[in-house]
Amino acid sequence: MAGQLTRARRSVFAVHPARTLVMAFAAVILLGTFLLMLPVSSEDGGPTGFVTALFTSTSAVCVTGLVVVDTGTYWSGFGEGVILALIQVGGFGIMTMASLLALLVSGKLRLRMQLTVQAETKSLGIGYVRRVLLGVAGTTLAVELAVGAWLALRFRFGYDRSIADSAYSGLFHAVSAFNNAGFGLHADSLTPYAQDPWVTLPVALAVILGGLGFPVLLELLRHRTRRRLTGRRNWTLHTRMTLVTTAVLLLTGMLFTCLLEWGNPGTLGPLDWGQKLLNGFFHSAMSRTAGFNAIDIGAMEPSTLLMTCTLMFIGGGSAGTAGGIKVTTFAVLAAAIIAEVRGEPNSTVMGRRLAPHVLRQALTVALLAVGLVIGATLALLTVSSAPFEGVLFEAVSAFGTVGLSTGITADFPDSGRFVLVLLMFVGRLGPVTLVSALALRERTRRYQLPEERPVIG
Repeated sequence: MAGQLTRARRSVFAVHPARTLVMAFAAVILLGTFLLMLPVSSEDGGPTGFVTALFTSTSAVCVTGLVVVDTGTYWSGFGEGVILALIQVGGFGIMTMASLLALLVSGKLRLRMQLTVQAETKSLGIGYVRRVLLGVAGTTLAVELAVGAWLALRFRFGYDRSIADSAYSGLFHAVSAFNNAGFGLHADSLTPYAQDPWVTLPVALAVILGGLGFPVLLELLRHRTRRRLTGRRNWTLHTRMTLVTTAVLLLTGMLFTCLLEWGNPGTLGPLDWGQKLLNGFFHSAMSRTAGFNAIDIGAMEPSTLLMTCTLMFIGGGSAGTAGGIKVTTFAVLAAAIIAEVRGEPNSTVMGRRLAPHVLRQALTVALLAVGLVIGATLALLTVSSAPFEGVLFEAVSAFGTVGLSTGITADFPDSGRFVLVLLMFVGRLGPVTLVSALALRERTRRYQLPEERPVIG
């Protein structure tokens, strides 16, 4: 009897890995808020208000990029360093980094820690966690250092900036790009480099790699050697779905951006055709949750803003630095629609049948996301006089952890900023993760109810 009571007590107070993720992200956000409120964090040496510090910390940890004050002029070197650290921790994953530290210190991973990291990295099995952790760390450092070095050389020799400034700016933008954060050191983001492919293309490459998701990147690296030996490409369905859907969305976004903005004097109009294609591709890549912009978002056509909202809502790959409902969720829903239109009993993708629970998960994520964005948009419209398209764009950008803005972020009152903070927090963790974190326990129904078919449509 005593043993049963002890097990029951442990089951009540045991922390679900998803709940641990939520608490860890919240704790880091609060720590970042405290550090940014310190006088040493601001350029003028004065204290920063709680709402401004909380908003900036949440945006950094959730790798969003929305700001209410200019990063390069308001924050001091210490403040910018805090933001950069929060971006790195948020992109890398709170539990991933904690588990990596535990691995380095003790060389072992406890079962609970492995379960927590599995929830963060979406690894397929507990036995792969150690490999995933080391792979994530190596991939992150390699991409950030390579892109940072390239940007530093370009800033140094292409724009005649000092060595220290070039190195710092290159590293800052590389970390921000790979983590899909969108924080920049210029008030106008990357618009000064709109005509420079040596800056925009490396940033876009880092954004795309970070947005693919760590499982895909690790599989690509792992199978590169195998293909060299066997001559065959053996990718999983998840990797193939992510790569194909990402490529389709990138090309579609580029096409629509160029078509809709080709003659707009405020965006692509003054550029030649090569620069228009470059910036169309760059905007399409940034809409996948990166947040940098090389053309003025506020000057875009309403149709382009709507198309961008669609891309931001879909987001990038699972278990990466991107937000949104994820490309695999979008692909699964598209496969279900095609199967239903064709009258087929099962949804299939690339020669594989999708399990029913996968479709239920995709529907849950998508519908929760739609409801959250609609609710947040209504709340923002209530407390703000901004136009509807701007408010909707802001809400989708916050939920998708994108960071693109039409320029109205700082105009929201504190109540509106709290709404955006909640959107960024939920968007980073994912609706399903947050709901499962709040659930006390999982229940399994051991019986089935009688089947009935209501009228649909």
